[in-house]
Amino acid sequence: MNDHTPRKFSGSLLERAVDFYAYAPSPPRAAATAPTPVVETSVPDVMPVADAVPARRFVPVRRRAVVDREALAERGMILPGGAITILAEEFRLVKRALLGTMRDIASDDADRARTILVGSARPNDGKTFCAINLALSLAAERDLEILLVDADFAKPDVLATLGIEDSAGLLDALADPTIDVEALVVETDVPHLTLLPAGGRTIADTELLGSQRARDVIAGLVADNPNRVVIFDTPPALAASPASVLAGLVGQVLMVVRADKTTEGDLRGAVALLDGCEHLQLMLNAVSLDTGKDRFGSYYQEGMAE
Repeated sequence: MNDHTPRKFSGSLLERAVDFYAYAPSPPRAAATAPTPVVETSVPDVMPVADAVPARRFVPVRRRAVVDREALAERGMILPGGAITILAEEFRLVKRALLGTMRDIASDDADRARTILVGSARPNDGKTFCAINLALSLAAERDLEILLVDADFAKPDVLATLGIEDSAGLLDALADPTIDVEALVVETDVPHLTLLPAGGRTIADTELLGSQRARDVIAGLVADNPNRVVIFDTPPALAASPASVLAGLVGQVLMVVRADKTTEGDLRGAVALLDGCEHLQLMLNAVSLDTGKDRFGSYYQEGMAE
């Protein structure tokens, strides 16, 4: 399902009825002959109006890009259409938990329920790694369309990780009300996966996110497409302020906790900054687990070998 439905713009069609009149000039009178009578032609007072032409729906022209599978493999990430690995199966569990929460909160706000913030306390906790893998895993769902937004404005890395050239993005649409954000969405060759770049850098990123324009744009990303789930890869909460602002605009937060690095104090501080969202879940990253044959992935590999 790759129906990227843009916002609909419709305008009233003006219909006009035009009266047409026909005048027949009097013919010249011939000498010694009776005048030739003028034949009057019946002309309708009002000509019929042509059927109204339906208003055309505006469809933004989007850029298309190919995800670099080799780059994903080198980084140990999920490969679209690839074998089911331990990592792929673990993200299946993560997405099921998020989808469950999404259903729970949909009764209060169905649109906002489909927005997820992925963040961390400090840099290098693996939040971009997790955001991309989560997006790839969710894109495998048959009934969902995933929009991954690079909202780490100071250090955007989503498109580079996927091997895609950067372009105008979210900040540009927030700064310029004439820009349709849907026109900045990048379509990928991965089914159901689209991207929204961070956009041009500015020192006013937090202020732009706090504007009414930001609320309208983010709401519009999901309002016009009931199958779309929007994932925001945000900067570390303790390193930059945009994450705390975005937390108040999304349905749930996935906080990435690095097992060998994140301290309890950092975690508590980050959670406090993201309290604008009441639905917050923790994801443990870089944890050392037993890789025996009873782990995820090996079960599928053995089954396919039989």
